Amino acid sequence: MPTARVSRTIAAPCEQLWQIVSDPYHLPRWWPRVTRVEDVADGAFTEVMKTRAGKTVRADFDVVRADEQSGTVVWEQRLDGTPFACVLSSSETELRVAPAAGVQGGGLAAPADAASDVTIEMRQELSGQAAPRIGGRALLPSMGRRMVRRAATKMIEEALDGLERISA
Repeated sequence: MPTARVSRTIAAPCEQLWQIVSDPYHLPRWWPRVTRVEDVADGAFTEVMKTRAGKTVRADFDVVRADEQSGTVVWEQRLDGTPFACVLSSSETELRVAPAAGVQGGGLAAPADAASDVTIEMRQELSGQAAPRIGGRALLPSMGRRMVRRAATKMIEEALDGLERISA
C-alpha cells in the first residue's frame, strides 16, 4: 500500500493547530485545491476541489477518528461509485499534532508560544482498474505505487505549507 508521510515543526501551539485540522470547514484555508467544504454532519464531509485544469471535483469523506487527547484525526475517502474508484480501492489520511520535541507540558495544552510537530500520513491502495500508462503501455504496479506516493507527498507538503501560512 503506497504510504506517504511528512512531518514538520510549526511555530504554533498544539491547541490552535488542533482546532484547524479537526474542523473540516478550515480545509479550504490550508488543504491544496479545496475551494469549499459542504455537508459537514455526523462525522462526514464533502470537499469541493478545483483541478489544475479548472474542473470542479467532489470527494466525500468520513471522519474515522478524532481524538483531541492524542491530537489525531483520521479521514477515509468514500470511493464506491466515484471516479476515484478507478484508481484507488482505499484512501485514508491521518493527521497528528503533538508538542514539538523539548516542549514541556502534557497533551495539546502547551504554552501559547510553543511549537508543534505535525505529521500527515496518506495511505492509498491502488485498485488496479486503471493502471497508469505511458505510450499505451501499462506501467508496472510498483511504478504506479511510486507515482501515487510521490503525488501524495507533494500534496502533504503543500498542506503543511498552508498550515504554516495560516497559523503564523
